[in-house]
Amino acid sequence: DKKSVDDKKSVDDKKSVDDKKSVDDKKSVDDKKSVDDKKSVDDKKSVDDKKSVDDKKFVDDKKSVDDKKDTLYLTRRSVADEKSSLDKAGSWFGELMDEISWKYVATVAGAVFLCLIGLVAALLFVDPDVVSINNHSNNENTATATAESIVKIKIRDGLSTGEIAEILESKGVIKSSLRFRVLARIHDYDDKLRPGVYMFRTDMADGDVFDKLMSGEKIMINVTIPEGFGVKEIAERLNSLEIADKDDFIEVAKDFAPFDYMTKHENVFYSAEGFLFPDTYSIESDMEIEDILSLMANNFDKKLTPEMRKKAADMNLSIYDLITLASLVEREVRFPEDRPIVAQVLLKRLKINMPLQTDATLQYLMDKPKVEVSIEDTKIDSPYNTYLHAGLPPGPIANPGMAAIEAVLNPSDTDYLYFVADHNGHNHYAVSYDEHLDLVSQYR
Repeated sequence: DKKSVDDKKSVDDKKSVDDKKSVDDKKSVDDKKSVDDKKSVDDKKSVDDKKSVDDKKFVDDKKSVDDKKDTLYLTRRSVADEKSSLDKAGSWFGELMDEISWKYVATVAGAVFLCLIGLVAALLFVDPDVVSINNHSNNENTATATAESIVKIKIRDGLSTGEIAEILESKGVIKSSLRFRVLARIHDYDDKLRPGVYMFRTDMADGDVFDKLMSGEKIMINVTIPEGFGVKEIAERLNSLEIADKDDFIEVAKDFAPFDYMTKHENVFYSAEGFLFPDTYSIESDMEIEDILSLMANNFDKKLTPEMRKKAADMNLSIYDLITLASLVEREVRFPEDRPIVAQVLLKRLKINMPLQTDATLQYLMDKPKVEVSIEDTKIDSPYNTYLHAGLPPGPIANPGMAAIEAVLNPSDTDYLYFVADHNGHNHYAVSYDEHLDLVSQYR
């Protein structure tokens, strides 16, 4: 019986074990199924979440597109509204302008005109020293002009009022070129200002300046032409005084020959050379070059008296040859006592067909004179070179004074054929060439 009970207990224990194992196996199966079910749920949830995200992104993209469409619509509408506003404003302005009467226009125009009048008045009368154009400075309020206050100005032909005004202002004659131009325009002076050389005071009243420029006021300029000046030297002096342009004077002098005895010879540079008598001349500021040359040539013609012309003819000298010889004497001699002696040397050499060999004719060919000519200078190829060519040069080399002309007409009675000047300008004379060489070695 005990064995039966133990067997039964053993069977029950085994059964219990089997039942527990069965329960555990079932629990394991259930747990695995639970895990699988959870994983399936999670996977489904993940899919659902991804779909939800995609759906949201699609909604957002669509919303963004819709928002852009709305913005574009609003922009177009804003532009349309602005255009409409401008159209309305233009229409309103046009209506407003239509409503303005001519009286208002006249009022505005009058105001502008008054402003212009004020501006002109300010320009004209801002300086208390400026007087009216028709009330020029008189002798009572015009100070005595000093040398420093006198300004000489040349107004060339063709200058505009503005250019004239700028010149006057730069020289201190007027204070305002703008005011000067305004006055000229108001009084219609633009075409009435004349060219010329004028003497102005500094700080003149505009009216006085206009009076000068419109009257063509001529000033007389005293010009001294020394004995022995050539055409080029005269041209330079007139140019320095602003009376005549140097180049223009030289050009006119080339063929200027109002008298028969001035007829231009072959190889001569200037027909006028020699016949522009050295003197002091009062020349008008606006005198033409031809008139200046005529003034000098006419003076020469008057100075050459009938008695002098007759004496030249008796010596078998033409007026042209007389003046050519006199020009050589003028340029070779520094002291009066030497003139008739040098004239006699030159005349004697011409008589025996001996070259004159004067340095003055070589100097005439040079741009600038030398203290002493060189041996090389004596070889210059020119008809004026009296070392190479016998006889007189082609024409005068300067404008001689009366003393040189008288010396040729009244030469000394000597036998000299040579002369040499010392460093002080005094000449020393010789009859023979050997004596001449001794003098050269002594005084040179």
